[in-house]
Amino acid sequence: TNRDVFALNRHLDRVLFVPTLKRYLWLPDGVRTGVHNVLRNLAAPTIFVNDLLQAQPERAGQTAARFVINSSVGLGGLFDPASGAGLAYHGEDFGQTLAAWGVDEVPYLMLPLLGPSNPRDTAGLVMDTFVLDPTNYIHFKQHIWWDAGRQYLNVLDLRSQSFEALKGIERSSVDYYASLRNLYRQTRQAGIRNGEPAPAADLPAL
Repeated sequence: TNRDVFALNRHLDRVLFVPTLKRYLWLPDGVRTGVHNVLRNLAAPTIFVNDLLQAQPERAGQTAARFVINSSVGLGGLFDPASGAGLAYHGEDFGQTLAAWGVDEVPYLMLPLLGPSNPRDTAGLVMDTFVLDPTNYIHFKQHIWWDAGRQYLNVLDLRSQSFEALKGIERSSVDYYASLRNLYRQTRQAGIRNGEPAPAADLPAL
């Protein structure tokens, strides 16, 4: 079933995302960097809550400081002066929070349109999107278009950064589906560990 959904996603990707992505990549680097910065800044309140839920007050303080600096000096997040001030960006989501609480990831799932996931990360995505995101509590008539537009820009931003790398993986892979599954799991585990090395028990035997 996962492979069938993967095939559907590849078709939808070619029809819906790749044509727009190619036009997006024509934009000047400065414009795409600005979009990337704004999207990161909009995610900061959700990251802040997840930092706190993971009992990481230092990282939460860093996220809060980044949000204040970039929202003010950075003109609403268009620029990223916080990084220049030594406040490096880090991402967190409720899927990672559940992992920190000991919730396992299995089984692997390929979701329509959303791509690689698992029950834990799917629940985390729902929680982040509909509960922890503070814009959900700002009521305005065009909220659905705001959500849809923001998520579409998030996909474009992510794909623009990984487009060439994924093409390279596809060209060199015997099984592209399996390669993406392994890449997703490795990336998520690295995010859950906050960049720390994997425990010795998790390393492959020599």
